[in-house]
Amino acid sequence: MKLRLLFSLFVLTAFCGQAIASGSHGKPLPPPVTDDDFYYDGNPDPDLVELGKNLFFDKILSGNLNISCSTCHHVLADTGDWLPLPVGEGGRGLGVARDTGSGEDAIHERVPRNAQPIFNLGRKDFNFSFHDGRVEICPEEEPSGFCSPAGEYLPSGLDNILAAQAMFPVTSPTEMAGQEGENDQADAVVGGDLPLVWEIIAQKLQDEENYLPLFQAAFPDGPDAVNTVDDITYVHAANAIAAFETKNWRFDNSPFDRYLRGEKAAMSPSAKRGLRIFYGKGGCSGCHSGKFQTDQGFHAIAMPQIGPGKGDNLPGYSDGHDDFGRERVTGNDADRFRFRTPTLRNVALTFPYGHAGAYSTLEAVVRHHLDPVNSLYNYDQSQVVLPSRPDLDAQDFVVMDDLARVDAIAAANELAPVRLKEKQIADLIEFLHALTDPAAIDLRKDIPASVPSGLTLAD
Repeated sequence: MKLRLLFSLFVLTAFCGQAIASGSHGKPLPPPVTDDDFYYDGNPDPDLVELGKNLFFDKILSGNLNISCSTCHHVLADTGDWLPLPVGEGGRGLGVARDTGSGEDAIHERVPRNAQPIFNLGRKDFNFSFHDGRVEICPEEEPSGFCSPAGEYLPSGLDNILAAQAMFPVTSPTEMAGQEGENDQADAVVGGDLPLVWEIIAQKLQDEENYLPLFQAAFPDGPDAVNTVDDITYVHAANAIAAFETKNWRFDNSPFDRYLRGEKAAMSPSAKRGLRIFYGKGGCSGCHSGKFQTDQGFHAIAMPQIGPGKGDNLPGYSDGHDDFGRERVTGNDADRFRFRTPTLRNVALTFPYGHAGAYSTLEAVVRHHLDPVNSLYNYDQSQVVLPSRPDLDAQDFVVMDDLARVDAIAAANELAPVRLKEKQIADLIEFLHALTDPAAIDLRKDIPASVPSGLTLAD
């Protein structure tokens, strides 16, 4: 009798443990993150990282020498900018204090999509970049190894997709290049000559004598060795930026990570309940799967469309305020309004949410996922806080104020409603907070004291 009782307790304990580990519907949790999951096995060369850090914060990469990568991906704003839509080239200030500029220096438009955070993007199996996945690993299709807007003109020698991604913000007039007539870099963009854009930036780096020793230390030997200034290319710069982002913004020591490594007390009871909802009844893991809670797929989930749009037009319209998402890349109208599933690591820090930053809080975007169509039709525009300027403000809700356009977004939705009690929603949000690595909360150490060009770090 005692043996039978002990056996029953053993089975019950094992079952309960499996339920916690797999979610209430038996879906398995991912294995813990390791160094092997990242480029350079998580430890790129320190000299390469140091070069990338300087380049990331240096306005020398921009056409008008007035904006850097860090402007829209700043450590004081958790590698984003805390704005629904960035204020790019021509703006002043950082984060929510950034304005739209004035006079001849005023920005041309808001950047049409939310500035994505850069946490954990150095992972080896992230195959797509940007909200629409327009940069993709495809070694059998392009000489560079990447499918991208540059096509065959994307140079070879890029170490990974993170480096390939770094080739493109400098070619965007609204992000870093500037407008036609303002500088050579912007004019090359208008002329469609992306290789010339990268050559112009390389020339600026060659002309800045303080950069040569950094490039030489980062690329000391091999086919990409930098011996003289003439050897410096923008591919070198992109590879260094990727190494910096991989090393400094890898965060995999959240309570959830520690839980996966066997530290069962790392998460609160509420977070554990939320975990079971996430991997069970909530259905969240259907798209937010894997070690970093993304299937890397593209899904239409009725996200509100705000801002200037990407130039797309539904039938009957010609103002360009729509954004067709993945369809812009594939040309397949079945991909309309689909956007890439983001990783959820540090998600509590990476507001606003959505491809256009339409939701300002984690709770708001969670509730949207639970009933996307209803959320879309009842969208609260007051949560959008953007630096004001009358001509730009007039563009912000053109789509959302048009029922026919909202209907089109709703019709493409792929998510069925999920009914959760308020306590379950609270537990789910608590689990999402458990995806935050405490080391990601204060990133001030990543800001260099100065940059080699001597340009200012912030306006």
